[in-house]
Amino acid sequence: MLTYWTIICRKWITWQQFSLMEKIWFWPVWLLLGLCRVAILTIPFRRLAPFLGHHRQITVFIPFISDAQRKHAWRIGRVIRFAAAYTPWESKCLVQAIVARMLLGIYRIPYAFYLGVAKSKDTEMQAHAWVCAGPVRVTGGESFDQFSVVGAFFAPRLNLTL
Repeated sequence: MLTYWTIICRKWITWQQFSLMEKIWFWPVWLLLGLCRVAILTIPFRRLAPFLGHHRQITVFIPFISDAQRKHAWRIGRVIRFAAAYTPWESKCLVQAIVARMLLGIYRIPYAFYLGVAKSKDTEMQAHAWVCAGPVRVTGGESFDQFSVVGAFFAPRLNLTL
């Protein structure tokens, strides 16, 4: 059985492994997760959708990014997942994906924001949202294999004329 102090020590060690950028972004990301949760619950999706990026009918597209952008995107995903674990409200995939889109936009990192659905074994529909930046799965994990893309939004700076 883990003691309270063992848990605190493990959390402190994890915190020490974060970069300065991740430590600085923790509290703002935590607050953004809450604001996005409220937005999802109160604002119709059709009003939120334009904020996600340019909607395209392309089902799968991953934008190229530089090595520095790749490292930033990885850190952004890491701090979002960490902060989401400590929110007293639900911070599931859509909330995390919206926050990822916001931070990637601040750092001007090209991204692809996806919405997908899948049937579970008991024939219930499951929805999922995820964000990719180059080879980095910023939020949402290994989603292309498990979900069919029903909506795709891309960074405004990407010129997609397909």
